[in-house]
Amino acid sequence: MIRYSRYLMPTTKETPSDAEVVSHRLMLRAGLLRKVASGIYNYLPAGLRVLRKVERILREEMDGAGALEVLMPAVVPSELWKESGRWDAYGKDLLRFKDRADREFCLGPTHEEVVTDLVRREVRSYRQLPLTLYQIQDKFRDEIRPRFGLMRGREFFMKDAYSFDANEEGAAESYRKMYEAYCRIFRRMGLDFRAVEADTGSIGGSSSHEFMVIADSGEDAIVSCVVCSYGANVEKAECLPYSAPVPGATKGKPRKVATPGKRTIEEVSAFLAIDPATLIKTLLFETSVGDVAVLVSGAHEVNEIKVKNHLGAEYVRLAGEERVREMTGAPSGFAGPVGLSVRTIADHSVRSIASGATGANEKDVHLVDVVPGRDFIPEGYADLRVVREGDPCPRCGGALRFSRGIEVGHVFRLGTKYSEAMRAVYLDEGGRERVTVMGCYGIGVGRTAAAAIEQNHDDDGIVWPISIAPFEVAVIPVNVKQADVMAAAERVAADLDARGVEVFFDDREERPGIKFKDADLTGIPVRITLGEKNVAAGFGEIRDRKTGETIRVPLTDLANEAIALVERKKAECAP
Repeated sequence: MIRYSRYLMPTTKETPSDAEVVSHRLMLRAGLLRKVASGIYNYLPAGLRVLRKVERILREEMDGAGALEVLMPAVVPSELWKESGRWDAYGKDLLRFKDRADREFCLGPTHEEVVTDLVRREVRSYRQLPLTLYQIQDKFRDEIRPRFGLMRGREFFMKDAYSFDANEEGAAESYRKMYEAYCRIFRRMGLDFRAVEADTGSIGGSSSHEFMVIADSGEDAIVSCVVCSYGANVEKAECLPYSAPVPGATKGKPRKVATPGKRTIEEVSAFLAIDPATLIKTLLFETSVGDVAVLVSGAHEVNEIKVKNHLGAEYVRLAGEERVREMTGAPSGFAGPVGLSVRTIADHSVRSIASGATGANEKDVHLVDVVPGRDFIPEGYADLRVVREGDPCPRCGGALRFSRGIEVGHVFRLGTKYSEAMRAVYLDEGGRERVTVMGCYGIGVGRTAAAAIEQNHDDDGIVWPISIAPFEVAVIPVNVKQADVMAAAERVAADLDARGVEVFFDDREERPGIKFKDADLTGIPVRITLGEKNVAAGFGEIRDRKTGETIRVPLTDLANEAIALVERKKAECAP
């Protein structure tokens, strides 16, 4: 049993001016966090209790899936990152520094290199595989714009796991085990989540899934099918080719049309009195594999992640105004594929245009009656556009819908990206040297706690799922100076504590309204209130924080009824 009078949980009425999202505001107001520097926080006792509960669930499920816990250093020598090729590629998020001997190090934002180095030193035989190692550790990423409290901080706690297998079949099985463990983890935390296909980003690998907590405040747009179980991050979501051509006005030879000052899709389509879907939009990119023109229907937007993956490029960025002039001879807004001497790829939506319009690579001029395949031939067609709500599902053809999500976990099939670069090999049954096949699996500990608040709150404060709440029951004597009230409150609190319930006893000499507001703000799932009149009549009150339902219970049954409510709430968080 924890007594409020001896606890550090400084609640406030004021909303901090720099807190932009609900979870950040409420974690500060509820006395869970205090800012030290941009993106760096002190975790106060109640906030740390939440993190420890998240960690406990993570450990139980990782151990249950056969993973072994290790602890790797936060400070990593540059040599390991240079072996993998990420020292230069990772960018400024990697905080680099030198020691007194002028040797280069970084603060680890993730530990693929360190764990691969560990395994290559210790694993020699196929008999030692499969092997999955995990840790729960402090990480640091030098975010350019830390914001949203624990949602996008610079220093943060993370559970990262890494699997090593003898072959792709074994790696797929390890991936399946971790995927299923993640589903159990988030169900145990009482969260509404989706596992969606995602881009592998800077981590790399052949495929990945993000675990998204559904919340209106989510930074990420996700799509899901209204019929089947398909789901994907909007960056990854697949688009089917059009089933029928989009007709144009004519199919004569391309004609130049003056379009003075008309640059945007809206301006050009209105001026030419044509459907935007028949415009062939040409976007020029500078990439690590050279300049590329990407074509897409005017009804759609180019998905730069898909372009990057299609090209196998390390980076893709839109060409600036000066570079566009060099490539086309015209300002931005007038580029087109006809006669363009730049590598050109096209989205499937372009192939569906029977006859369209496009820029003429001349200022204030467009071409009409342009036929793909006749007037220009791209290098190839691919899915290069951003999915739209209502598009057909790539799995079953049902309609796709959009929602917002907060990424709390990510699992990757890495393949041999790191093990090959760093020579993490083993000897197979025939004594031949083979490269291990890897996977990696991350969950943000603090980010998950923050996401739980984004999904579970009301106007009065946090509504914690009981599995990660700092305490299970708040016991509030309305007047601590009234002997009978305090005696009854002490009895029920001690009874609950003896029976394994986590009790927060509000023994402060404060007005009842302040105590009630603080209980709602901090989100403790069950509240027991003992007032003078009720106690004199032999009763107390039990309130469910989530539903607001309050029942009057005899003092002799108070502990039993509270425990029954706690157990019902725990059942809601069953895996």
